[in-house]
Amino acid sequence: MSRGPVIHTEDEIRRIRRAAELTAGVRDALPGLARPGMTTFDLDQLAGELIRETGGKSAFLGYYNYPGNICISVNDEVVHGIGRPDRILLDTDIVSIDVGVAIDGGVGDTALTFGFREQPEDIARLFKGTREALMAGIAEARAGNYVQNISQAVERVAKKYRLGIVREYVGHGCGTRLHEPPEVPNFVGNGRGPKLVPGMVLCIEPMLNLGTARVTTDRNDHWTVRTQDGAPSAHFEHMVLITDNEPEILTWPKTM
Repeated sequence: MSRGPVIHTEDEIRRIRRAAELTAGVRDALPGLARPGMTTFDLDQLAGELIRETGGKSAFLGYYNYPGNICISVNDEVVHGIGRPDRILLDTDIVSIDVGVAIDGGVGDTALTFGFREQPEDIARLFKGTREALMAGIAEARAGNYVQNISQAVERVAKKYRLGIVREYVGHGCGTRLHEPPEVPNFVGNGRGPKLVPGMVLCIEPMLNLGTARVTTDRNDHWTVRTQDGAPSAHFEHMVLITDNEPEILTWPKTM
C-alpha cells in the first residue's frame, strides 16, 4: 500500500456511496438469516446470493485467492474466517461477518458481530466496547484531524472496557479499491499519520478481544486469525467519508 491517501472525485464518491449502501444491506440481512445448526459454509453461500442480488460481486472472493464470499469468524476467530461445511453454528456462538461488495467501480466494506441469544456479561461488554470504540473513532474522522486522532479515540474506549487491541490488522482507506491508503490503526503508534481532508474514505474497524491482544494465523488455511489465548473477539466496521462538516457514515446501520 502506497503512503499517500486517496482523495476521491465526486463521481467516484457517488459510486462508492452506492456500493457501501448495498454492502450494508447484505450485512444487515445476514444475522436474521443465520440459525444455529447452519454451517458457516451455508451462511457464506447465502451471502453470495445476496451479493449477486445487488447486481455486484463479492469484493473478497478471489482477493489474494481468498476462497469465500465473505469472512465469517466465530468466537475466538478475529478476522478472515472461511465458511466451512464442517463448522456448525451453535446457539452459544458469536459470529463476526465482514462483507465487501464491488459494483460499478465502487467498493463497500463493513463488518459486525452478532450472537443468537442474550449474551453473558463479559460478551456483552465486548460487544458494547467494540461498538463504542468504533463510534468514538468515527467522531474524530473530521477534516483537519489526523489518522492518529481516530486511533487514539478507539484505543481510549478499548482500554476503558479492558479489551485487547489487535495490532496486526488495522483499518484502511477504501473506495475504488478494497484496500487503499492510509492505514487506520486502532492504537496510537509512531507519528500522527496523514491529515484528513474531504474526499478521503476510511474503513474504521476495531478488532477487540476479551483477553490478550495477541493473535495467530491458521497454519492450514493460512487465512483464519484467532486470539492466541482462545478468548472471544468482536469486529465492527464502517466506511466513513471525510467531508467539510460531519463525517458521513456510508455504511450506516439498519440493525446495529
